[in-house]
Amino acid sequence: MNVSALIPAKGFTHAKQRLSPLLGVEARELLAEAMLRDVLHQVVVSRGLGATFVITGDARVSKIAFSLGAEVIPEEEERGETEAVLFALERLKPRGVQTVLIIPADIPLVRASDIELLLGQAAKHGSSPFALLVPSHDRMGTNALLLSPPDIIGLRFGYDSFSYHLDQVAAAGLPPRVLENERIALDIDEPKDLERFLAAARGGRSYETALKTGVMRLLESAGRSGRL
Repeated sequence: MNVSALIPAKGFTHAKQRLSPLLGVEARELLAEAMLRDVLHQVVVSRGLGATFVITGDARVSKIAFSLGAEVIPEEEERGETEAVLFALERLKPRGVQTVLIIPADIPLVRASDIELLLGQAAKHGSSPFALLVPSHDRMGTNALLLSPPDIIGLRFGYDSFSYHLDQVAAAGLPPRVLENERIALDIDEPKDLERFLAAARGGRSYETALKTGVMRLLESAGRSGRL
């Protein structure tokens, strides 16, 4: 089975706005880049993937993706995540991609073993159509989608996307397949997510970047002042 990974990634300039109560612009940019590098590295070294694609309209993101061994699907301008993913899936059709794994660029705890676990699920289905969902830790988002064929369900990312995708699975007449994975589940959007990340992380570029930018001290200060 030809399985490819697809990672939508925006530029770093306006990254992670919801972290702005805690981190300044430069710190957010550094963290967003570190997370992209960590996620891409783990995906690229995963066994069983045919290819890894990054969809982006940002030149710096493209350069990083190329340097880490991914292929780039360029956008003329940055779109929302849903539009970017749909655009990329259209570009992948002529490549003969049978199954696609869609994951975000801000799940820095993910490891190659997590990706390989998902790919193992794909192997169990053979040529049968399926959709496998991995929810975010609050079950409001969808942090991984393994789809065969790639257009088997409608897609919409953002608030409450997990419920939306479950509804799409039901509408397609497919059994609901949900895999819980703590590392994939933690995406970094809010200060509380950083707190969870620091408690669980054991090294990596994102962890080192968070420490260098003083995130731990800032979280402690925010907690004492009641801003968390």
